[in-house]
Parts: sequence; structure tokens; C-alpha cells
Amino acid sequence: MSKTSAYGASSGNLSGLTKSLARVAFPGPASAGMVCLGLARSRRPLGITRWPCPREGARMASLQICSVTAEIAPFSKTGGLGDVAAALPSALTALGHRVVTVTPRYRDYPEAWDTGLRLRFPLFGTVHEVRLFHTRTAAHGDIVFVDHPAICRGGIYGNEHGAYGDNLFRFALLSRSAIEVARRFHPGGEAPLADWGPVRFLTHDWHAGLLPVYLRAHYQTHGLLRDATSVHVIHNLAHQGQAGMSSFGGLDLSGHWASTLEMGGALNCLKGALVSADRIVTVSPTYAREICTPAFGCGLDGILRMRRDVVSGILNGIDTTDWNPRVDRHLPENYGPEVFDEPEHQDTRGPGGGKAACKAALQSEMGLPVRGDIPVVGFVGRLTGQKGIDLLEQVGGWLGGSGAAQLIILGTGEHRYEQALAELSRRWRGRVVARLAFDNGLAHRITAGSDILVMPSRFEPCGLNQLYALAYGTVPVVHATGGLADTVPSFHPGSDSGLGWAFSPASVDTFRQALGFALQTWYHHPATFRRMAQRGMAPDRGWGPSAHAYARLLGG
Repeated sequence: MSKTSAYGASSGNLSGLTKSLARVAFPGPASAGMVCLGLARSRRPLGITRWPCPREGARMASLQICSVTAEIAPFSKTGGLGDVAAALPSALTALGHRVVTVTPRYRDYPEAWDTGLRLRFPLFGTVHEVRLFHTRTAAHGDIVFVDHPAICRGGIYGNEHGAYGDNLFRFALLSRSAIEVARRFHPGGEAPLADWGPVRFLTHDWHAGLLPVYLRAHYQTHGLLRDATSVHVIHNLAHQGQAGMSSFGGLDLSGHWASTLEMGGALNCLKGALVSADRIVTVSPTYAREICTPAFGCGLDGILRMRRDVVSGILNGIDTTDWNPRVDRHLPENYGPEVFDEPEHQDTRGPGGGKAACKAALQSEMGLPVRGDIPVVGFVGRLTGQKGIDLLEQVGGWLGGSGAAQLIILGTGEHRYEQALAELSRRWRGRVVARLAFDNGLAHRITAGSDILVMPSRFEPCGLNQLYALAYGTVPVVHATGGLADTVPSFHPGSDSGLGWAFSPASVDTFRQALGFALQTWYHHPATFRRMAQRGMAPDRGWGPSAHAYARLLGG
């Protein structure tokens, strides 16, 4: 463990330490990056004494991919990143590619065993040792967990008192370790990724943003991993991993790299990734265009415009083994698109079959009148300004006062929004319900039981809830931004096309107007509404198409 609990050694002290280590500790090419690899006793035997290596003519995967992420469901998750980081490697593996995911070991995961491998890195004035744990599952493939006392303390980014003060150090360890995993770790007794062919690093958000910098600084400038490439995935540009520039001295980088990480007088991990990565991907085509503008660029739009030629957008998919109304274990009754077939009585507004049963069960669970002649409007998400909760509060008051629909809200977040929505629920009891909690099963039931799902997000890189809604025959009403604009084409009465209503700009008036159109269609043109809901269920929203797009990008 470090001698300085804040990992705040001066750059001068670190420089001296680094130089001394370079002189005595690491002979040969492995000295680049000051890496020391050890083998200690594991609690599960490795079982072989000689690692198999690729042979000429052996069947080899098309790509060797190392995915690096701060979250991976179900082991660690705060939002969509954990879902994507789990589903994308699985889909890439299904295409025949070799994928290893590297992620922090925040707690003891019984599924993972100690490999016995030890890595040592000089960071913030001390040489730190990390352990590597490994698991291989049918759903997720190979996962390597990076273990260190600063990482394994329960929280992902912080605790009830706020963000951890040493997150820069924690995720620097992740980036350093991931490169060595690709070079030296033998998953399941096979050769390391780097022995099979050029490694393609897939780094997610700022937490892995130092990896492209370390790859260039400690490896490629020393002739190592010269054919490796890095693709950085932006899930949310607003999260950048900023710290004071005084922290730069602790990162084991020469002064030459300071300008790579400096942004506005501060250290910025995401900026380092945007400058150093070979390619940059966002999670929707529209968001890829938006972040190149001052309105959405979060101060990094200038850099992104300069690198526009390597910026692209690939829509996220959804896990159709979990989000599928035909097999969803959280629902009282399963169903498919056939519930929207023309009913015997043409004045019937809603669907029949399982979706109608889900709606009635949801109304009962939420303490609302069980009525098929009134639409249910749902919201599932974080209660933050980004998600447009101030707009939802005001439009929710309009809904409660008019009685035109029942409104069900599920989420947690900023205290002011939780208070406002709790008051809205009290004021319009029997019409509005706000459940201030995280409840995965209820999220599934709201998605299935609602007629309309609203997402008034001010910006939304991709969004998953609108994709879930479409798959469940629930019509989205969204702000036309990012992935919402890409996935919810607006309804056009003349051509009877579209999958929902997309409004712009993000304001109370435009939101209320779009929701009003949706309600009018539900009440007065039920057959049109049913056809729209049924169209939304038709496409394959799984990860297959997205995985193919990532493979083309990684292989290019």
C-alpha cells in the first residue's frame, strides 16, 4: 500500500523513483512501463505447466479484443455502462472473436479465482502490486478482475460521503493492468491475446481513458505492441475524469505527455483518450454529431472536430435474453406482437392478451384504479437534470390535473427532484404514483404495463429505456436528441409511419404538446396507436447488428 494515503507524491519524488526503478529492476524489453510480473500461489491450481501457444494453421479468432471497463453487469453496475460492457463482449464472442474483459474487483466475487499473477506498477510515489482474478462464463466469456486495496472496498466510484478522492489512482491501475493482461495473461490455459495477433483495446469512458496514453507512452514508443490499436467508447461525454494537474506527476508519465492530458489547466483523462486513441466511438450516430458542437461538446468539441474523421456512432443493442416480453420472468403474463392484432370490437383502445394483463397488474401494484379505458404513462430513470425531471414534474402536474392518464414514475436521484415528485404523487393520489427506489423487476413491469413511456432527457447519448419500450409494445414520447432521435422516428398521420413522438426543443410546452398528441391518438385513433406499437416490436434490437459494426471498426 502507498506510504501516502492520498497518493499525492510530488512529481520530483516520482521522477526519482521511476529513474531508480528503470536502472535496477526491469531488464530487457519488459522494462518499458516499469512492469513486474510475479506468480504467487493461487487458491485454484492453474493445472498446466506449459502454456499452449498459437500454431501455424490453428483455428484463430478474427480479432483479439481487450475490453476495459469500470462496470460490468451483474458484478458491478450503476447504469447503462454496466449493461453494455457485459452484452457487447458476449456478442463479439458469438461472432468468433477472442475477447477478454478487464474490470476492477470492487468486492469478493465468488465466481472469480485468484490466478496467482501479480503485476507491479510505480504510481504516486510507491510501487503497487495488483492481483488478477479470473472467471469464464457462457454469458460473458473471459473476465479478469484487477484487485488492489484501493479498488476492493465495496463502492464503484464512491460511498455515501461522495466520490473517492483517489479515483484517478484506482483507474490508472486499471489501465496499466489491462495492457499487461493482454500481453501476459493466459485465459483458461490459452496463449495471451497478444500472442494470437494484434490486440484491439476497447476502452469505455474516462475510467479507461488513460490506457491509450499508456499504450503509446510505455509500449509503442519502446517497440512493444506496435500493431495494437485502441478504440475509445464515449458513453457520456459529461464524465471526464478531471483532477488537478499536480496529480500528473503520480501517473508515471514523462513530462512530454502532460499536454496530452491537460485541459483548461486541469488533468482530464477523457481528453487524453480522445487525443491518443486510434478511433473514437459514441453510442449513437446523432450523439457523434452532437458532441462536435459547443452545445453538447462539454468543452471537448474542438478536439472532437479536429478528429472528426475518426469519430463515429454505433447504436447500443439490448440484451434480448433479459428484455423480451415473450419470456420476461418479471411479468405476470408474457406476450408478443400478436396482442396488437385487430380486436373483435373496433372501439377497443388498448391491446389484448398478456399486455392488457400486465397493465391491469401494474395498476393494482401501484394502487391505481384498474381501468382499461385510460392510458398509463410510465417513466423509468435517474432523477437528474439531464433526464429532464423538471419538465416531467410540470407535465406530470398537468396530467394529474386533467385526469387524461395515469402516471407512474420509478427512479432515484437528486433530493430536490425526489421531493418534488413525492409531492406530486401526494397531490394527485390515484392519478400519479412516484416510486423513489431502484427496482429492476418493477422497471420491467412498468415497461410492459404502460401504454406510453416518456423520456424528456436534455441529452441522451443512446438511451436504453426507449429500446426496451419499443420491444414491449410501449410507445415512446422523447426529446429528439442523441440516440432518442435515432431510434424513435416521429409518427406521421398521412403515411401511418413512425414509432412514437419526438419533440424539440426540450421545453414544457413541446413535451406537453407531444404527449397530448400521443394521448389523442390513443383515445380517438386506437387502431393507429396499436399499429404503431406493433411496428416498434418488429425489429431485432439485440446486439447482433451493433457487434458487427464494432467488429468492422476494430478490424479496420
